[in-house]
Amino acid sequence: MQPMQHQMMGYDRAITMFSPDGRLLQVEYAKKTVRLGNTAIGMVCQDGVLLVTDKRLVDKLVVPEAIEKIWQVDDHIIATGAGILSDARILVERAQEKATGYRITYDSPIDILSIVKDLCNLKQYCTQSGGLRPFGVSILMAGKDESGLKLFQTDPTGLFYQYKATVIGEGETVVEEILHKEYKDSLTIDQGLKICINALKKAIDGKDFTAERIDAAIVKKDGMMRKIKQSEIDKYVKG
Repeated sequence: MQPMQHQMMGYDRAITMFSPDGRLLQVEYAKKTVRLGNTAIGMVCQDGVLLVTDKRLVDKLVVPEAIEKIWQVDDHIIATGAGILSDARILVERAQEKATGYRITYDSPIDILSIVKDLCNLKQYCTQSGGLRPFGVSILMAGKDESGLKLFQTDPTGLFYQYKATVIGEGETVVEEILHKEYKDSLTIDQGLKICINALKKAIDGKDFTAERIDAAIVKKDGMMRKIKQSEIDKYVKG
């Protein structure tokens, strides 16, 4: 049965309604929203884990420094998203509350998988409850816990996967091909940053590609996050 026939018969009007061929169309629409979002790349390197994303500046009058596409969840965890970023903000604030509550209760940092599972449980709940809609965003969650450097990707269905390197958003096809060719376990953060920026440059393919439209952050092996300065990004953009 074709997608248009599904729509005419109303199978996409409720999140709880399966189509005859076993699909939840509202969830599939949410996935399409992610593929239209800004490109975001995650990479586990030898000396840390890296997130790089396109700020997608839509107006020359916008202050680039005021746009934040990578968020700090805790000292040792960072996150970014592709899709409806207002949805991402709600999920990240939930993650921040969970991380803070864990630290207060147990006097130790939370493991990344616990936060990822909590967000995915909420996402999954929104795919089977009437009157709700799925979260139209995929989240990349990166950081360092007791078991090492981690990178997770979640999608609107509530599924999550652990990756060495991954990409979400509109440039997914182009960047994924580059990651498969160039990623190695032995990469340093500097080498990884260079690959990510060059991949974004190819995916965006625009003359207005500058360091100002890139947001990047790392969590190093010491478990502390830091934002990467524009001056560091600029040398790879011009290179």
